[in-house]
Amino acid sequence: MSGIFTDSAPLSAGSDHVPVTAAEPEGPARGGIVLLHESRQFGESVLDLMRALAVEGWLVVAPHLFHRVPESVSGVFGDALFEDFDAAGAWLGRRGVQPDRVGVLGFDQAGTAALLVATTRPVGAAISVASPGIVEALTVDAPPLVDAVVSLQAPWLGLYGDDDPGTPPEHVERLREAASRALVATLVVSYPGLGHRADEPSTLLEPTEETLVDAQERIFDWFDSNLR
Repeated sequence: MSGIFTDSAPLSAGSDHVPVTAAEPEGPARGGIVLLHESRQFGESVLDLMRALAVEGWLVVAPHLFHRVPESVSGVFGDALFEDFDAAGAWLGRRGVQPDRVGVLGFDQAGTAALLVATTRPVGAAISVASPGIVEALTVDAPPLVDAVVSLQAPWLGLYGDDDPGTPPEHVERLREAASRALVATLVVSYPGLGHRADEPSTLLEPTEETLVDAQERIFDWFDSNLR
């Protein structure tokens, strides 16, 4: 059974560390996944996903992105995001995972962060789920995704719900068009009838079992196909 454990990863500047939660496979890791997590708490749905990825052979590490910001701050972008990601990537590197075998996965605003990471870091693949800020910047450190997506340096998958008010279908379509101009493989998938994320119950609509299975399979398949 794949185990969950906690650790810390040194930041490149100074002597500080970022706390991490990780899941390791039973045997040798085929690669690594950096999971960007938008909440200060790790709920069971997140831990279950980490375990499922570990069962598939991935070494999963989730840096605690809010370890140095006050409770009033609800999102982490800019230098702090990239420093924490780099620390997590180096943590994987010390365990034998090369950068081209590292994937990055994020949900909601952390999905926005995952795309931004894939525009500046040598990762092997990236996935964003229900990531907002498509046509309007979330912060000064997070440009609109329609602008950022053309600079992707790694294959990127975006998963969205057609009925999510935070990411209207017309915005997702603009993102799909912009992504087609990237120099790497991209795929934007929209789920009809889905109010938000396929991996958790929505406050608007219940995702069907078919949608849940398809979304998870697409996540696994994207990493399988691109981290080789």
